[in-house]
Amino acid sequence: MRAARFHEHGGPEVLRLDELPQPDPGPGEARVAVRAAGLNHLDLWVRRGLPIDTTLPHTGGSDIAGVVDAVGAEVSDEWVGERVVVNPSLWCGRCAGCGRGEHPLCRKYRIIGEHTDGGFAEYAVVPAEKLYRIPEPLSFEEASVLPVSYGTAWRALIGRAAVRAGESVLVLGASGGTAIAALQLAAHAGAEVFAVTSGPENVRRVRELGARRVYDRLEEDWSRGVYEDTAREGVDVVVENVGEATWEGSLRALARGGRLVTYGATTGHRAGLDLRLLFWKQLRIIGSTMAARREFEEMLRVMGSGAVRPVIDRVLPLEEVAAAHERLESGAAFGSIVLTP
Repeated sequence: MRAARFHEHGGPEVLRLDELPQPDPGPGEARVAVRAAGLNHLDLWVRRGLPIDTTLPHTGGSDIAGVVDAVGAEVSDEWVGERVVVNPSLWCGRCAGCGRGEHPLCRKYRIIGEHTDGGFAEYAVVPAEKLYRIPEPLSFEEASVLPVSYGTAWRALIGRAAVRAGESVLVLGASGGTAIAALQLAAHAGAEVFAVTSGPENVRRVRELGARRVYDRLEEDWSRGVYEDTAREGVDVVVENVGEATWEGSLRALARGGRLVTYGATTGHRAGLDLRLLFWKQLRIIGSTMAARREFEEMLRVMGSGAVRPVIDRVLPLEEVAAAHERLESGAAFGSIVLTP
């Protein structure tokens, strides 16, 4: 089978297509004939060399959708032939962090495609318990962008920030896949949505997704704009994923008692904090990553209902994996990029 791998860490140039033996599923596992695999910023970080235990050469790809074509022992044959999407979260299921809900507080938490080989290949072997049937309204390509982006956005908004109907939400970096997911899910939850992006075309497209007010960061001071457009109150929730470049503005944009939920740091992970602002406005800063099992299932039900449709920037063949990485890295994508074997 063909697999997009890197044998050393570096830029997109380290990616290449290798020919590998077709993998066989072991006990409790299923083999998925991959039809589509979503690309995420996580894949960029792993390729560059995160300080984690990743065996080289490595096949990335945490978002996997396809058809089950073989199962190992202890797995029902009924899965064979099913259209599936894979939940990439790997919990130990035993530690105190897992609890009943199995979530990223697991002390041994890992992610398919980050800590193990993933779906940028013609076949992927995964634990059968991670398989979910793709709801009929969704294509393979649409299903493939749900686990990381929409799962992460669901946990950040609903699970961690507890956004309620009637509240106001500001989404940063609103052209990226997970930020767009956050924008859509906030609107679906009944929130009034504000968003920051760059360029007039992105402004137009973000507005069409349900944002009441969209700020072009290249043309205006968006934190001041939020302040003025909320009658000098600020928003209830800021969804932060950009990091250093937007951190101060994000805190300024919050109303008294507001919540900032962060799940990313694409411009850097060192951010300053004026403690006076924190305690005087009685703000809450909340960290979030990926999704608990229950949250993943709730997200999948909503997406399967057709109430929210995933936004895909483009679909590229597996042999263009380097170009896909370059496009995501440059910030040119609007929505998620999908690779197909």
